[in-house]
Amino acid sequence: MQAVNLNTEPEQCFHCGSDIPPASNYFTRINEEDKRMCCPGCQAVAQTIVAGGLDNFYQHRGDELSPATADLSEIASLTKELALYDNHEIQQAFVSGQNTDTHTATLVIEGISCAACVWLLEHHLSKQPGVIKFSVNLANHRARLVWHPDDIKLSQLLAEIIRIGYKAHPYHPDKEEQLLAQESKRSVIRLGVAGIGAMQAMMFAVAIYAADIAGTGMEEKYVMLLRWASLVVATPVVLYAALPFLKNAFRDLKTRHLTMDIPVSIAIWGGYIASAWATLFNTGDIYFESVTMFAFFLLIGRFMEMKARQRTGRAGNALLNLIPASALRINAEGEEQLVAASSLHPGDLIRIKPGQTIPADGFITRGFSSVDESALTGEYMPISKKLQDSLVGGTINIENPIEMQVSAVGEKSRISSIVRLLERAQSEKPYVARVADQIARYFVGATLIVAACVSTIWYIVDPANAFWITLSVLVVTCPCALSLATPTALTAATGTLRQQGLLITRGHVLESFSKATHIIFDKTGTLTEGRLAIQETHPLNGISSADALNWGAALESLSEHPIGRAFTPWYTRAAEAIQVTVGQGIEGRIEDKRYRIGKPDYVMQLSGQPLPVMPDLQRQWILLADESQALCWFALDDQIRRETRQAIHELRTLGLSIEILTGDTSPAVQRIAEKLGIDQINSGMSPEQKLEHIRKLQAEGKQTIMVGDGINDIPVLVGAQTSVSMGAATDLAKTNADAVLTNNNLQTLAVGIRLSRKTRTIIKENLSLSLFYNIIALPAAALGLVPPYIAAIGMTASSLIVTGNAMRLARRAKNPQTTQTAPRPESAKAKAGT
Repeated sequence: MQAVNLNTEPEQCFHCGSDIPPASNYFTRINEEDKRMCCPGCQAVAQTIVAGGLDNFYQHRGDELSPATADLSEIASLTKELALYDNHEIQQAFVSGQNTDTHTATLVIEGISCAACVWLLEHHLSKQPGVIKFSVNLANHRARLVWHPDDIKLSQLLAEIIRIGYKAHPYHPDKEEQLLAQESKRSVIRLGVAGIGAMQAMMFAVAIYAADIAGTGMEEKYVMLLRWASLVVATPVVLYAALPFLKNAFRDLKTRHLTMDIPVSIAIWGGYIASAWATLFNTGDIYFESVTMFAFFLLIGRFMEMKARQRTGRAGNALLNLIPASALRINAEGEEQLVAASSLHPGDLIRIKPGQTIPADGFITRGFSSVDESALTGEYMPISKKLQDSLVGGTINIENPIEMQVSAVGEKSRISSIVRLLERAQSEKPYVARVADQIARYFVGATLIVAACVSTIWYIVDPANAFWITLSVLVVTCPCALSLATPTALTAATGTLRQQGLLITRGHVLESFSKATHIIFDKTGTLTEGRLAIQETHPLNGISSADALNWGAALESLSEHPIGRAFTPWYTRAAEAIQVTVGQGIEGRIEDKRYRIGKPDYVMQLSGQPLPVMPDLQRQWILLADESQALCWFALDDQIRRETRQAIHELRTLGLSIEILTGDTSPAVQRIAEKLGIDQINSGMSPEQKLEHIRKLQAEGKQTIMVGDGINDIPVLVGAQTSVSMGAATDLAKTNADAVLTNNNLQTLAVGIRLSRKTRTIIKENLSLSLFYNIIALPAAALGLVPPYIAAIGMTASSLIVTGNAMRLARRAKNPQTTQTAPRPESAKAKAGT
């Protein structure tokens, strides 16, 4: 009888640990055995490892290396494994700029516990030769490393991180999800051990206290029994649940750096050792309940902080995880072939069926459909897409099957660029965050000095209580809340704005937004859609607007000119015998009759009739005529974005002065300004003049925000205190801007300014709350009014209050109702046939 395999779980890839798809048939021979791989990418990397003689990598990759005990011998034993990350193919997954002199890597750091850890890592790595910049985000423990590979290898920098007591992993969404899951699991177990131990220790202590309060006392043998029972339940709490505090403290002392884990460890271990001594020698009081409760409440605070950090980290991971694992590539014979999305290359043709996720950036070569881009832009309505329209990897095809040519994959894709910009913003600390970090570091040193003074004074006054009062001082003044006050607020606000469609790419944006007094807009592509649209129709000689629009669309059907695209919504048929006269217009035959559209003089040559009167000399008009007469005037102009009027109104309500700064000299500038109610207009400005104007405003003390989209806007975007580019802007504009409107909706600017002001208020509230708590709690603890377990409750409560207050910023603000969803084909007048 054939054995039946009852294990239905899919086999895991030997290299990356991911589930292996049923159709996958990839193997690599490792240590004389064929190991299954999930995709060609893992197979290629595994083969590279084996070819390089680094088979031992697979034996050591799962070993745990304690950050607190890393030394030179251990680093030396990891040399080969670390050298693996110098391989070009392996670096492709997490290193950008490999074709340049400067490389940028994203890493995940293990062992970070507070802002002081970040300071130590940044200062130590920044001093290494060849390192241009190293910044660590306290919120999600990710680091951004920029270095010259010719001066120093990545493996050497990873070894330096281990040398100072931390571990670094190349950032990958799936890998980080595994690390986050492991961290959560360990934290829950430690929290459970501490909670059970604290309850049991408190139960034993209450029995002793109750007997003493009642005046009856308790027999010595029972007292000793409860003492030993308390020691038994407290030991796992101290040796396991609270062990990370001790490891971090030793690591920080080893590197001669003060962090909040040092006073915490002194408090926990001092109380435990003193109580254990009293139990062993039956002398003095025991405070196992205070020690266990202190550890329990501390772990609650750290657990809440960890969850907030992981929530932020997953926001970035979610973007990269939008890319599907596979794609349907069309081979040279026109057949579908299922391949890994990571194996796609620019120029490949792929087919995307309804409901499938688009696996790379590209443009439509066949078909039309609607695409859900909500994951990137926050816009919930699908966007209509037709031939040659661009598609972004990670968005979802909704209606019809389409074929697409790949234009960008991997680190060059739009999602990857957004994630890099997001990480750049998170790695840059605004001034208020740097000040808070400095205060927290000095506060730890001051706490230890105060604790030493309090201990000395109480040892003289009341030696029996000196230790426990000192313990309370160490506990109550732990600056957890102070360190959390700023980063939690900034992280929550940045995540909320990204969901709203405003991607912050520089750390100072929230601070600058909150202080802004002036907002300056470019016109074309910013206040307007950046494309010609038919604003009005003026039919002549009894012709209807509908007929004129259909004839014009037939003549322009094959044109790639912006004027031709303005007629696209009315296209029903194509004209025959089309002839294009460059710079003049188009001639064609419709139902055996010749028509012309274009410049008036060129058009009227067809019939030889006199030129009809132009309706308005202040607009750009083109004329349609047949062989006998003029048929219709069309007014063309750039279309104001639907949400612009409401956005301008909201910004003005927030107290901002609004200006237009444009290089356009046409009458359209004044007309658009009048429609939007903007009085301050600067037209015909060169890029140099735009920059000079911004600098003049800033020299007068104005806080400016510049919003633009073109290459000509780059100098002024760089020169402004804060710059915002449109999501549809050029890549250079987005790279040089401080923030990007990924949803192309100007109303989101008002949302960002309101939230930035709220963020500044919450940061002030958090700093005030944490400082007020320490000012009140320190004297009370020094006077002996606060027992250690109450100090632990107070310290934890202050941290939770600060974190909870910051999390109010994570509530999604009201989404702007008016959004840019699809091209607006005509104005009201054009629809009415006026």
